[in-house]
Amino acid sequence: MNGFDGTEFMGQTVKPPDNPSVMGRGAPRDLRISRLQRALGALASLKLTLAILAALGGGTMVAYLSEARTTWALVLPLAAFSVNLAAAVATNPVFRRQTALLMFHLALIAIVLLIAVGRLTYLKGQLELAQGQVFDGQLTQEESGPWHPRRLDAVRFSNQGFTIGYAKGMRRAATRNQVAWTAPDGRPRQAVIGDQDPLILEGYRFYTNFNKGFAPVFVWRPRSGASPQLGAVHLPAYPLHEYRQAQEWQPPGSRSPLWIMLRFDEVILDPEKSSEFRLPTEHRLVVRAGEARRELKPGDAMHLAEGVLVYQGLRSWMGYTVFYDFTLPWLLAACILAVASLAWHFWRKFSARPWNPPVS
Repeated sequence: MNGFDGTEFMGQTVKPPDNPSVMGRGAPRDLRISRLQRALGALASLKLTLAILAALGGGTMVAYLSEARTTWALVLPLAAFSVNLAAAVATNPVFRRQTALLMFHLALIAIVLLIAVGRLTYLKGQLELAQGQVFDGQLTQEESGPWHPRRLDAVRFSNQGFTIGYAKGMRRAATRNQVAWTAPDGRPRQAVIGDQDPLILEGYRFYTNFNKGFAPVFVWRPRSGASPQLGAVHLPAYPLHEYRQAQEWQPPGSRSPLWIMLRFDEVILDPEKSSEFRLPTEHRLVVRAGEARRELKPGDAMHLAEGVLVYQGLRSWMGYTVFYDFTLPWLLAACILAVASLAWHFWRKFSARPWNPPVS
């Protein structure tokens, strides 16, 4: 054996087998343990920790600067960091002697894994609903992880209207948006939500946002004989685009777009005094179709080559932000456990001796 009669690894002496042929599949238990310890020691290396943290920092920068999907740039370093921490806990005897320190590191591993799972399953999106409109599961903007469960199709609620007050200087106050939905037991439910108070359905959290505006409602009657359709055209956000209340819209099944502009003379939100978002008392709707131009009031109809456009009236629309991350309550629990165990660890450490030793 060239003078080799044993090796010491992590405080244990492992002797080589008498028969070198057993070094393979039939290796003794102590040698297999030694190999496992060496593997865990490599995974617990501080050099590996530094490399993982560098990769995590790079992934964070890529996720911040890139417009493409960058979920895996964060998930892979987070998963590697959790393995590195777990190996350190398994190989360091300090954790077996100090329960509080062990609990802290286990909670830290749970936090890292939950963040990784959250990035794989999260969803952030935007949607807009006119007053009286029902959410049909479709978002105007969406960003989600590759493992998101996709349950938005089962979510239904309606926008019942909102109130927003403005202080002098156009300082927006809280949004109070009334919504309605049907509970799983079949009973109708209502609630008031806002920018900080969400509606929670199927794990999705719906918040109001600063986007809101006016929505002309039309009935489109195609000349082809198809069924009439009711729809709302969301004009640009108000008062953000106060002087650009115009939108291009193409009726269902039509080949020619229409240009629609809302006109009113009254001041809705006065920056010199307190006011509240509301619909204009009197307004006109300008509709252009090619060279044709009409000003419509509620109930007026405009005859076009492909159908008849009937203006029903003006409503408001509200913008919503939707967020999904089922790991949030588990993250909170893991963070509480981490803080409590670390506090326990330091309390035991410093309470074992007096803070101010007696002066002789």
